[in-house]
Amino acid sequence: MARAGKQKKGRRQIRLGLFGKLLLLALVAALGWQLYQLKGHVKNAESQKAQLTTQVRDQQQSNDKLQEAIDGGGTQDQMEEIARDELGLVAPGDRVFYDVSN
Repeated sequence: MARAGKQKKGRRQIRLGLFGKLLLLALVAALGWQLYQLKGHVKNAESQKAQLTTQVRDQQQSNDKLQEAIDGGGTQDQMEEIARDELGLVAPGDRVFYDVSN
């Protein structure tokens, strides 16, 4: 009973045996491994985000150039070039050569 008087009431000491210590060590190691893998996933995601951000910026610049071309309506030379290349326009006096080797 003398020992009981020295212990504080309501406080328990948890004693782990060898198995308990090994189990706790395994849990801590598993948690550390998961954190290590998560760090790799985060690094990959950040790299992918940077690549996609660059692609978005490049595409936005391309879109801005196209929008400027649409807003400007194009010059006469630009319209004629498009008509020749895409619609097969032939102006009077132009000579047309067809490649029959295809």
